[in-house]
Amino acid sequence: MAPALTPYLRLDGQTALVTGGAGAIGRATVEVLLGQGAQVFSLDLPGKQVAEGCRPLSCDLMDQGKIDLSLRELGDATKQLDLFVHCAGITHDSVLWKMSDLEWDRVLQINLGSAFQIMRGIIPMMRRAGRGSVVLISSINGERGKFGQANYAASKSGLIALGRTMARELGRFQIRVNSISPGLIDTPMTRDMPPEDYQKAIDESPLGRAGRPEDIARSVLFLCSEMSSHITGQVLRVDGGQLIA
Repeated sequence: MAPALTPYLRLDGQTALVTGGAGAIGRATVEVLLGQGAQVFSLDLPGKQVAEGCRPLSCDLMDQGKIDLSLRELGDATKQLDLFVHCAGITHDSVLWKMSDLEWDRVLQINLGSAFQIMRGIIPMMRRAGRGSVVLISSINGERGKFGQANYAASKSGLIALGRTMARELGRFQIRVNSISPGLIDTPMTRDMPPEDYQKAIDESPLGRAGRPEDIARSVLFLCSEMSSHITGQVLRVDGGQLIA
């Protein structure tokens, strides 16, 4: 008889850092990781409310100095880091010829630049642990492109390339790095979309619905857990089939 798989999903004794832990996908991810026994820190803007049991670290991801300060605070609170999940992300949509430098720079920094800066700071902690899992939340628009989202699509495509490169560099330390590409997920950010665009995204999906933050969070758990112990450098699409339709 095959052994029960549930124990392979447990994260007891592990420590996780989640960026954007107060957002819809971030909060769902924090709650799932807490529920499986992990100690969880959330890196988010000051004043953001995080799930009960999560330890907040206030940080503006536009500011490299504040990122460094937050990582030092993390290091003072725990000497161990096993898991990193980059959920933080924003949009500033505009066609390319109308997009300002600020709209480009802000989206690229928060979505992509901060992931690089944080990983550069935390990898020594993960190397000391002799294991680890990193999950970067990308987007199907980072794979296919999207009208009016040159900055967002570039940032999300960059996360995939960053993840694959880090997987090659960190595999010898038993640190796995994977990306998740969500399609349309029902969050406050997507609810601001024009209704016709929202419906078009649903119509693209063979499952015929928007995804839920919990759909992404459970996929994060899979990639953080021993259930995926031989998976690295991969992109997991959690899009209801939207990209293939």
